[in-house]
Amino acid sequence: MKRVFLWLMSCLVLGIALTGCSPKAKYERRLKRELSGGERYDSLFMGIYFGMPDKDFYTHCWKLNKTGLIKQGSNNTTVEYSTRNELKYPATMNFYPSFVNGEIYEMPVKFVYKGWAPWNKALSSDSLQADVLNWYEKVYGKGFIAVKHPKRGIAYVLLNGNRRITIFKENDLYVWAIFTDMLVEKDIAGQAPGTPPDPEDFIKDLENK
Repeated sequence: MKRVFLWLMSCLVLGIALTGCSPKAKYERRLKRELSGGERYDSLFMGIYFGMPDKDFYTHCWKLNKTGLIKQGSNNTTVEYSTRNELKYPATMNFYPSFVNGEIYEMPVKFVYKGWAPWNKALSSDSLQADVLNWYEKVYGKGFIAVKHPKRGIAYVLLNGNRRITIFKENDLYVWAIFTDMLVEKDIAGQAPGTPPDPEDFIKDLENK
């Protein structure tokens, strides 16, 4: 994935947003303040960090695999971790980073509860998103900004220095958490998006409503 999952909302009041109070304005002010502060937050999870060379990432995952902490994900295209006591119910998280110049700059993480079924609301993505948010607030701190998309509902965004974390639902089953180094993202803006779905499509939906 070359682009980051950025969720912003414009306040619509009779078709005109009061820019100063909108979540978009709040987000942009926070982003500017965090980036100008010069503080770096490169830590992700399991010893993985922004700027980690690709060879070091593969070696690190091989070592974690040897301990049984992680394994290969579906189709051998991701790394899979089975949660232990982090969430209310057993879940899996699949992740694989995006690299720029051979170094990690973004980490998409896909969550799903084990045993999910359409009729089991306790294991829906609504519950999972709240569960992941609660976990991440304990690990990365409070201060997530809630933003709303007209089709995908509420997303949560946390900005600390150069690190942004975005948590949102893909559908009734999956929840994404995206870690992005915003200093690198600014430099590569405009590059062709990959998968998962391009976040710029979400931005267009928000801004054109």
